[in-house]
Amino acid sequence: MQFHIRNMTCGGCVRGVTRAIHSVDPGAVIDADPPTRRLSVQSDTPPAAFLPALQAAGFDALQQTRA
Repeated sequence: MQFHIRNMTCGGCVRGVTRAIHSVDPGAVIDADPPTRRLSVQSDTPPAAFLPALQAAGFDALQQTRA
């Protein structure tokens, strides 16, 4: 699954996003790219479960669908 994190701009943001995702699924595999503000998450957890955790951590996240 992919998310666009509007305010993920640096390594500190990546650490915060990672903590938020791992608070929902500690085994999730995360690939974050601050320049494009794109976050890829490999998890069996539904994407909607991550949005509240990201928001609580202060990140403005939108789930992206693949075309």
